[in-house]
Amino acid sequence: MSQRLFLFVQLEFPWPLDPPDGRYLLRSHADGEPEHVVVLATLQPGGGPPGQRPGVLRRRLHTRPRRVAPEPAPLPVASARATIVDPISLSAERQAKAWLADLDPEHEIPAALAVLNRVLYAQRIAAADPYARELSAEHPLSVRAGWGEGEQVAEGRWLHAVELPATGSRRGGSAVAGGLPRRGRSAALRPHERLARLLGSREQPLLCEELVLRARLDLEQGRVGHAALELDRAYAAALAELAEEQRGDLPLRVAELDSLRGGVRRAAAIALAEEEPEQAPPLQQVPAAPSHAAAGPAEHVPGELDADALGHALGRLEAVLRARTALGFDS
Repeated sequence: MSQRLFLFVQLEFPWPLDPPDGRYLLRSHADGEPEHVVVLATLQPGGGPPGQRPGVLRRRLHTRPRRVAPEPAPLPVASARATIVDPISLSAERQAKAWLADLDPEHEIPAALAVLNRVLYAQRIAAADPYARELSAEHPLSVRAGWGEGEQVAEGRWLHAVELPATGSRRGGSAVAGGLPRRGRSAALRPHERLARLLGSREQPLLCEELVLRARLDLEQGRVGHAALELDRAYAAALAELAEEQRGDLPLRVAELDSLRGGVRRAAAIALAEEEPEQAPPLQQVPAAPSHAAAGPAEHVPGELDADALGHALGRLEAVLRARTALGFDS
């Protein structure tokens, strides 16, 4: 019998992941067919066998305060390995070699993270844990891709694998999944300036800012209904908060947001299967300000959420928030 080979992408992280170690089968939402197998393993420091989480065990053993040295050594910590396996096997190694030769890290790493984030999201819901978080391309310590036999890849091992180059990060200044642009040094320094103001109580964050971040995360992870509801609340908060600030440099941008508001409300109503607001045009039919907006999203079937249209409206709100702090904080 010829061996059956399975393709995989493997990611390692410097902390344990929330779901218990094991194998998780992900099926398609459309037809229930298997799409991926995700193998999770917690790795002990020092190369011990995977499975046990020593940090948790140590906390359980020490129930009383202990005296520590003035300069304690760093504690060894567990890490995690996630192997994303294609459940459709190959019968010839030349097929696996051709896949690896054509592999594009800029596509495969975000795709693997999207699969893993689906598991982490399900774990957050199942465990009712609001602190469980998803992962981005800047988080893995290493990324590998390759192939192996069934039991090998089910244990996080392989016949052949290569290390994939990093695809960049949001903080590092290079492009990342989702089409975010490169950021220069001045843009990279601006968050540090604002961080100091927030921590020093010289400024309070706007309510809309957190809602925008949540909408962006959900939209990029494919949770379009969640994004629609969060964007609706973000628009409501932003229009009220920006009007209260009475900024003289943002009236055209705020007017653009106001023109998009009805479409955002309509999208939120669709997400909740409610009656759509009267006289609220679909998002893609609302013209954007000609000096700032990108090309409008494509048409979609009425009554269905359009991720591109939501992304357009979200991007316009993000642009206003960036412009609000672009000139610094002393003006």
